[in-house]
This record gives sequence, C-alpha cells and structure tokens, in this order.
Amino acid sequence: MAETYAFLGTGSMGGAILDGLVAGGDSVVVRSTTRSSTVSRVGVESRSIESDANANRWAVDGATVVVIGVKPAMVTDLLREIADALDPNALIISVAAGVTTATMESVVTNPVVRAMPNTPALIGKGVTGISAGSRATAENLATARHLFEVVGWVLELPETQIDALSTISGSGPAYVFHAMEQWTRAAVELGFAEPDARNLVEKTFAGATALQESTGTDPAELRRRVTSPNGTTERAIAVLDEAQLADVYRTAAEAALARARELAAQLSS
Repeated sequence: MAETYAFLGTGSMGGAILDGLVAGGDSVVVRSTTRSSTVSRVGVESRSIESDANANRWAVDGATVVVIGVKPAMVTDLLREIADALDPNALIISVAAGVTTATMESVVTNPVVRAMPNTPALIGKGVTGISAGSRATAENLATARHLFEVVGWVLELPETQIDALSTISGSGPAYVFHAMEQWTRAAVELGFAEPDARNLVEKTFAGATALQESTGTDPAELRRRVTSPNGTTERAIAVLDEAQLADVYRTAAEAALARARELAAQLSS
C-alpha cells in the first residue's frame, strides 16, 4: 500500500521536500496545507487554512507520515490541533529548528523524528541531519532518511548533536555566501567592475566545489595543489593563516551553537 504523506506548511523548505518526493517516482499519496493560499502541484491535494479552518486535520486523516513545516513557535499548537486526528502509528517529522523531540512527544503519542535540512535542498543538494525521538523505530528513521535523500545527503545522529549540526550545515550556506561577499568586494577594490567581480568569485567557488565533489580529494590536498612554493597563493594563504581563521571559525561555530541552545530552551519552556 502506498504511503500517505501530509505536509503541514509548504514554504520554501517544506515545498522543496514535497517536490522532491513527488518527482522521485514513488507511489505515494500527498496532501498539503498552506496558511493563505494553495499552490497547484501535480499529484498533490492541497487546501489552505484561510479557506478551510480544518485543513490540517483533513490532511493528516489517514496519513502515515506527517511533515511539520511551520515556524518553530507554531509547532506545539499545530500538534495540539491535529493530535486526535492522527493515526496512532503515523510518523511525525519536524523540520522546525529548536523544537526537540521531547517537546513534540509531550503533545502527541506518535513516533517523532526531528530533521535539520539546509537551503541547498531547494536544488536537490541539501544536507539534512535526522534524529529519532524515544518512540521512533529503525523503520521510522529509514522512512525519514528516504524522504530527505530525495533532496540531498542525510546524516543520522543523536539529538544531542543536532544543534551542532545546525551550526555547520544549517548555517553553513550563509558562511559560504559571506566569504563570497568579501572576495567580491576585494575584487572590486582591485579594479574589476561589479558584474565581473561577482562572476569571478561565484564561478570560482562553484568550480572549486564541483572539482572537490567530482574527485573526492581532501580539500587540504586540493589547496596544496594550487599553492605553489613561493607563489602568489602561498602569500595569500599566509595572510589568512596569520589572521588565525581556524580560531575565528571555531568561535563562530560556538556562538551559533550557544544561540541554538538558547532558542531550544525558549521553545521547550
């Protein structure tokens, strides 16, 4: 029998996961809800909360997998709303940052899995961490893994590590974009026009990443291959090393982790 999925909240992230699932070719039934408008997707039944106050309960009726894609502060209220409409064995998967499995389990009796995808999931290049709640089985975790593999790479990990994962892969795209901003500014200051500076940086980052992915070579080795002794790259890398970037990166990750824990504490209180 085909799985029946309910997607409650189909913003950019939830929508990307939903689209990946539908495009994957599996025989599934998919229902979705949105706050104020419906988005027409082939193979998906959809209702908006604005036009149907019971849309969430409609979506989860008979669903075997329920994906929670609303904002973190809305998760517990949503779970209370649908609790008595859920199949007792339905798997709840949340992509809301900071909402622990214990918090979800305090509202529903279902097995729950917490997921932390990142924005490259929008193009099928995501990184997602998944953590099982206390009631989730190996089969539940396998179901969650299959769902997120349609939009990228998946790492199963204990929930105690998921906030740390969010500081690396969850926030990670922002770190890359920040570096691209700085190198683009440097290129402009070296005399390049803004469009050319952007192309120089963006295509260099994209090419370097593609090279590493295609070869599987350790980034440190690829860096060494570009860094000729007494050359220009070596001089630039020396400046970066003198700035103690390793310490800066570690401090930044620790700051992000501290904030993630603060948010989790607020949402669970």
